[in-house]
This record gives sequence, structure tokens and C-alpha cells, in this order.
Amino acid sequence: MNIIGESSSTRTEWALVDGDRIVEHAFTTGLNPFFQSRREISHSIRLELPEAFFRRRWNHVYFYGAGCSNKEKKKIMESSLVAQFKTPVTVESDLLGAARGLLVRQSGLACILGTGSNSCLYNGSEIVRTVAPLGFILGDEGSGAYLGKCMIADMLKGIAPADLTQAFFEKFMVTPNVLMDDIYTNSLPSRSLSRYSTFLAEHLDNAYVYRLIYSAFMNFFTRNIAFYDYREQPLCFVGSTCVLYRDILERAAKDFGVEIAKITRYSMPGLVEYHAGEKL
Repeated sequence: MNIIGESSSTRTEWALVDGDRIVEHAFTTGLNPFFQSRREISHSIRLELPEAFFRRRWNHVYFYGAGCSNKEKKKIMESSLVAQFKTPVTVESDLLGAARGLLVRQSGLACILGTGSNSCLYNGSEIVRTVAPLGFILGDEGSGAYLGKCMIADMLKGIAPADLTQAFFEKFMVTPNVLMDDIYTNSLPSRSLSRYSTFLAEHLDNAYVYRLIYSAFMNFFTRNIAFYDYREQPLCFVGSTCVLYRDILERAAKDFGVEIAKITRYSMPGLVEYHAGEKL
């Protein structure tokens, strides 16, 4: 029996699996070694995961996480996981987790549209090419954080419709100063921006809102997907943002000249299938 973990900056999904069967399933807060220390990660795992995950030593822990893209950050995550589970651990990036979850052992283009955004060309086992996502300040086009940043900037500059801006401040019960403070003093500002962006989903009939989301997705295609041979590969998406605005994403894809093969909220079912297949 193995543990599979898949984490964005916002939430972590865990599965205790026996072959291709999920025995225990849980969600905890997001884990990211760029923003959290080894001790903070260990503390979160121990306090938030159900006791079933600690009953005994398992065969292996496979963890796919945001921020786990270089050796130094992977080492922080590995140390935290080994300390909690006393089990051999393999740590990989959330992007590889998305690719294996979306495509399992088929080649194609795998994309994340959640709190952040990312993309890669996957060969059925490993990532063979990426376009730098650059994070929510310089990139992350189409993500929840990107949408939140664009929306809030427009509201504070007076660009967004006045009635929409008023509805936003009433919903979240904040002032412009409190909002600025929340974003600029927050250790995880992308998480706050993405949370605020969900306001857009309540106003999809507003022309300004539709244009903002459509433009963000077109930016994702032109600044990321355009650099792959996208007409020759199946194009798949995973994440909260692509599911929440599925219709607009599919419209932007069509206008860009590509058809989306798959849109899903979670990578875990495909990851379970991928690791079960390793035994065959």
C-alpha cells in the first residue's frame, strides 16, 4: 500500500491506495516549500491528516507539489514526509503530477489552471518541455491569482463597473486599504488573489467579467500554448479555475484554433492509475 499526495499552493489531496483502489482519502491545506519551512510542513501534515494515514509504515509515498521543482525544495519536502511517515519518499513537481494525472501514460500537453497556471509537453512518463510560468507577478496567465490581480487592479483604478466594484466590497466586507494590506502583507498573496477572484463566477452575465476571463485565457494560450506543437497533441487541463470557467475556456481555445481533450478538477484518479500500472 502506498500514499499519493498532490498539492497546489491552496490545498493538498491525499490518497492511501492499495493497487488501484483508494482505501482512505483526505484534503488538507496546501504545502509549498518555497513559502513554508520543514517544520511548518511537518506540523500541517501531522495535525490535518486523519490518523488512518499513520497506522503503519507503507511501501512508498509519492508526492507531487507546487514549489517542488528543484533539488533544494524537494529536499525540504522529502525530509518532512520521511519524518512523518517513516517511509521511502519520492517528491516531484505538481506539473508532473498534473501530466500523469491527466494523461497517465499517453503523450500530450498538460496544463494547470488553478491558483496558478503552468503547462508542459509530456511523453507518457516524464516532462520533455515546459514554458516558464513565472508566478502570479510575471506570469500565471489564466490562473485564479491572475484573474484576482486583474480584477482588483481594475476595481481600485476605477476601470471596473462601479456597481460591480460596490458588490465586491460588500461581499468581502473590506475597504480598499484593508484589501491592499491583505495582498501586500500576506505570505501567500496568490492564495488571497485567487480566493477573491471567485467573485467573478457570480457575475458571468456581466460583459466586463466575461471579457476579463476570456482575455486571461487567451493570454494563457498566446503566451504559453503557442510555443508548443499544440495541433499535434491532445490538450488537457486540470484545476479549480479551468472547471469554474469551463465554457469560457473552451470558447477561448476554439478562437485560438485548438480543441480541448479533457478538463477536470483533480489529478488523483489518474495518479492512482499511473502508479498502479508501475507494478504491471
